[in-house]
Amino acid sequence: MDKNVPEDLQKLKSKIDMAKQKKTVKSAGHKAVAATGLGVRVATDLLAGVLVGGCIGYVLDDLFGTKPILLVIFLLFGGAAGFLNVYRMVKSVEK
Repeated sequence: MDKNVPEDLQKLKSKIDMAKQKKTVKSAGHKAVAATGLGVRVATDLLAGVLVGGCIGYVLDDLFGTKPILLVIFLLFGGAAGFLNVYRMVKSVEK
């Protein structure tokens, strides 16, 4: 450090530098947690769409005796709904 700067200002600068380093470490950890949360949400949206579609298809097949036609159709609809939800979520995260 410069010898013209008082000692208390030098200490203050070192404390500020340490605080900046801690903030950088915290924000990097926060980004990792946010990315993990986003990944879990994507997986949940996809799985929920397929499960709900499959359940609806199964119940309708059982009700109308059309096994497995409606199950397959609603599984596809559920998968499409899951992908649509993920697409919407990614678009909102981009903004």
